[in-house]
Amino acid sequence: MRSVSLPRHPAVAYLFLVRPMGTAEAIATLDEFVRCINAHDPKGIVSLCTADHIFTDSLGSQVSGRERLEQAWAGYFSLFPDYRIEVAHTVCQGTLVLACGFASATHATSKKSWRIPAAWRAIVRNGQIAERQVYADNRPVYDLLSEQA
Repeated sequence: MRSVSLPRHPAVAYLFLVRPMGTAEAIATLDEFVRCINAHDPKGIVSLCTADHIFTDSLGSQVSGRERLEQAWAGYFSLFPDYRIEVAHTVCQGTLVLACGFASATHATSKKSWRIPAAWRAIVRNGQIAERQVYADNRPVYDLLSEQA
């Protein structure tokens, strides 16, 4: 049996022990997903989703199926043509990736802008996102949309 030297600093040793293979790939997948969102590329977004992908919004509503996801993203980008995600921090353990930062956009009709703190949870499987959930207080967005109704 071959012995392995662990780093002496406890935090580094912890990362060494619990950071399984695939973590870098999971983060890279989420980074590419965010790049596609910021490029307003529904086809690119959907190409990074598994066939059984489930998206859960901040109210708990779910969308699944590639065609429905692509339509949802295209609709969202038509409402908010400059929508973007700014990821400030990312942590990962295995296939679970957590990110936090901000989401922002300008409403196409009213030209009113918003920027809100947000967090995202993703499960990555074989280089694709199987689950994605958004955590955010979308009141500014809902208020803006209700003004336009």
